Amino acid sequence: MSEPPRPPGDYGPPSDPNSGYPPPSSGGGAYGTPPTSGAGYEQPGYQQPGYQQQQPGYQQPGAYQQPGYQQPGYQQPGAYGQPGAPVGYANSDEKTWAQIAHFGGLVGFIGPLIALLAKGNESPTVKAHATEALNFHITWGIAILVSAIIAVCSFGILFFLPLLVWIVPVVFAIIGGMKATNGELYHYPMSIRMIK
Repeated sequence: MSEPPRPPGDYGPPSDPNSGYPPPSSGGGAYGTPPTSGAGYEQPGYQQPGYQQQQPGYQQPGAYQQPGYQQPGYQQPGAYGQPGAPVGYANSDEKTWAQIAHFGGLVGFIGPLIALLAKGNESPTVKAHATEALNFHITWGIAILVSAIIAVCSFGILFFLPLLVWIVPVVFAIIGGMKATNGELYHYPMSIRMIK
């Protein structure tokens, strides 16, 4: 017995040959056609499990970043402080006092001490520069004093020893001053950190 004609779009399992009618549709056909109702029915906007639809403007982690994007904590050169201020300083006054702290070490620890007392409480930048320079020059001031005592105790045989020791702080004071001019904090080597 042949099956009666089916309605358009109904591709379900073959109907009971004895009934003459196709079975009622209760969830769609079994031959790959989408169900028309019930569980699994795909409404507009439905997403399969595990599939992520990309929203407009969505950016995956590690993907290309738009021009002008700035990472948190990053600071462009020259963006610190007031407009036109030297790089690394809030204003030109800070730069001057930082240079005094380093270049003042050419005559001992007096220059860094003056910079620390004059602007240390007002500017953390000047305080950092002055503290570094002051610790270094106090350390090497003690070394020069010890070398002078040794030269005297040797009855002048080691008269050149204080001069050699004095060259070390002079060289490093110039290096620290040049770094301060470029807006960098120079950490002196061979320094005892007595002042924090």
